[in-house]
Amino acid sequence: MRINAALGNMTEDDWRWHMYDTVKGSDWLGDQDAIHYMTKEAIPAVVELENYGMPFSRTSKGTIYQRALGGQSLEYGKGGQAYRTACAADRTGHAMLHTLYGQSLKHGVQFFIEYFALDLMMEDGKCVGITALNLEDGTCHRMFARNTVLATGGKYILGETPQSHRLMTAGYGRAYFSATSAHTSTGDGNAMVARAGLPLQDMEFVQFRKSPRYKVNALSLISEGKAIFI
Repeated sequence: MRINAALGNMTEDDWRWHMYDTVKGSDWLGDQDAIHYMTKEAIPAVVELENYGMPFSRTSKGTIYQRALGGQSLEYGKGGQAYRTACAADRTGHAMLHTLYGQSLKHGVQFFIEYFALDLMMEDGKCVGITALNLEDGTCHRMFARNTVLATGGKYILGETPQSHRLMTAGYGRAYFSATSAHTSTGDGNAMVARAGLPLQDMEFVQFRKSPRYKVNALSLISEGKAIFI
């Protein structure tokens, strides 16, 4: 995992160049309003993570280190390679997870770690919460919520209760035969929405990675650098 933001710590950079790269990289199919917001707000978001205590790698000047990654350019594709990817060595996702988890505990958030979301509870066309399975003892629970947020961009579903509870379950990687996702990643987030009669958008956009290596009875990851040459 890496975080792209036009911080300009390695070379001059601009969030508008980042937006151009993202729109172009989506073959002009991406939601440009969302891309505009994401690329502009990525800069203060990374600074916020830094203030939370996320241990980013550093330059000799003490600023957040940024490295090059494919698809990044300067001056709307005319200025060469951009260095836009902020990282914490090669464990950026791990560092972010622990940073945000610590901040969540600081603010009294309660996590239902061994619970798996089953369905949205609908009443008069409005979502009023979720049903969930406790994996430890097999009991089913109803969790009522004023607002329920589904964030199924490939990894997590978040269900919010009035007590600021959170419930997490995984995305859809294991819907495919060969995958390195967690075995709980079986597409339940999208399925919950479909069963509730709510719309799903952009279902055709699935990221297929070139880094998994398939064997007869095992699946392992290889580096992206090596995968490019296969």
